[in-house]
Amino acid sequence: MARTPQTGWLSRASFWRITAVLGLCAAASQAEEAVRPKVVLTPEAAAIHAAGMLFDGHNDLPWEIREKGNSSFDTLDISQPQPTLHTDIPRLRQGGLKAQFWSVFVPADHDKTGDALLQTLHQISIVNTMMQRYPETFEFASTADDIQRIVTSGKVASMMGVEGGYSIEDELSNLQRLYDAGCRYMTLTHSKSLKWADSATDEPISHGLSDFGKDVVLEMNRLGMLVDLSHVSPETMKAALATTTAPVIFSHSSARAICDHPRNVPDAVLPLVAKNGGVVMVNFFSAFIVPTAQLKLDKDARGSLHDVVDHIEHLVKVAGIDHVGIGSDYDGVPQLPAQLESVASYPLITQELLNRGYDKEAIYKILGGNVMRVLRKAEDVAKSMKQE
Repeated sequence: MARTPQTGWLSRASFWRITAVLGLCAAASQAEEAVRPKVVLTPEAAAIHAAGMLFDGHNDLPWEIREKGNSSFDTLDISQPQPTLHTDIPRLRQGGLKAQFWSVFVPADHDKTGDALLQTLHQISIVNTMMQRYPETFEFASTADDIQRIVTSGKVASMMGVEGGYSIEDELSNLQRLYDAGCRYMTLTHSKSLKWADSATDEPISHGLSDFGKDVVLEMNRLGMLVDLSHVSPETMKAALATTTAPVIFSHSSARAICDHPRNVPDAVLPLVAKNGGVVMVNFFSAFIVPTAQLKLDKDARGSLHDVVDHIEHLVKVAGIDHVGIGSDYDGVPQLPAQLESVASYPLITQELLNRGYDKEAIYKILGGNVMRVLRKAEDVAKSMKQE
């Protein structure tokens, strides 16, 4: 018999009832696996994937190089397999990555220490070093045309994304500085609310955007820097969408209707994204993609590739095929779904989309065509605003 702290001992009947429930849960899990078997890459899907423009919206490799490698590519040489990372060049090539937004993340507490910009510039220097050390693999891109040219040359076109508006230290002029350094998007905030933009995971301050927050959005539009609404509250999402004159991105967010986590995008916001012309780039983190009901049974559930594609399908259904992309969050999360363990795994997404009946043109849009369109439109808006 099994001992419990409350009663001391379980009755035989209670013990067997609990055992039966656990058995049913295990059986349900096994049945789910039987219905959704491992995805196997076919030559057809591999060819479609290779022909597409895989453009990932968010990878935190620069932070991992800082934390695990003391900011040194001598310590973590990504030209060699690096099992402590999700990203290295051999697996990146295997995964068919064509373009990447590298996150220049610094923690939100730097908003209080007064060195957020300085620390962000340090992260930018890590990306610069990566470009210089591996010139046969990476090249900086400034525009969508640059991306196309670099990809044609066989290299990974690289841009940077600032992951937290505290990096500008409440100075609009710092947006220009970050843009000039190669940053082409900025997440309005991260895990903490700012005076001018609210986080999805903190108490609100501005309940949307303050006047300064609106100025930030419009200055980003003027520069051609994408407004990233991952991490922000639904009120701030809506306020930014009402303010911006250019399409927005969610660089690494999934569908809240499937996984009710505040980091995900509510259905009520998705039609606004479609109207704006923006794109939601699906995050792979298990805690953001495993269905809510499953997480209630097992908070550590890992999920699978199938769950990620379920999010893609939901976003396609609600927002439309033109408004969905990939934003893995590789090297920025502690747990990943089965079959999406590293950057080598991307082709399996193409395979599963093909399995579900998506044609190659739709797959090309999801892989990167949509975010390329958004980037070009943002460039057009910036040119127009500068002529006014």
